[in-house]
Amino acid sequence: MKLVIQRVKSASVSANGSEVSKIGKGLFLLVGLTHEDNETEVDFLAEKVSKMRLMADDMDKMNLTLSDVGGEMLVVSQFTLYSDTTGGNRPSFIKAARPEVARPLYERFVDKLREKGIPVKTGRFGEYMTLNTVLDGPVTIVMEN
Repeated sequence: MKLVIQRVKSASVSANGSEVSKIGKGLFLLVGLTHEDNETEVDFLAEKVSKMRLMADDMDKMNLTLSDVGGEMLVVSQFTLYSDTTGGNRPSFIKAARPEVARPLYERFVDKLREKGIPVKTGRFGEYMTLNTVLDGPVTIVMEN
């Protein structure tokens, strides 16, 4: 499982020309899953992300969690995080989990974050989406399990 986490002032996702989800201050996450991922890894990363101190305090130091600042999270599935570009000019996505494997793990990840009391909004799994973000910092963290 691979996450790209960005601290944002706002973020939104649209599909088919309509806005699906929108958040204010918080974290925007791209979630990539591979066929080797399982529920244990998903649970571990949900726990880790929920406790990460990425939000700025009064001194502009990353000392606060999302919950500390009343922030939100926008989580979007992104199979292209597992692209392989070693074999030519067209990326291969063979390492990415098939939708029937990825969807339940993605949904579990979102559910686990919500269980932590984090307001989580999502994109639409498997659909073409347009993403808009206003990065804050910028702060971008890549996590892989």
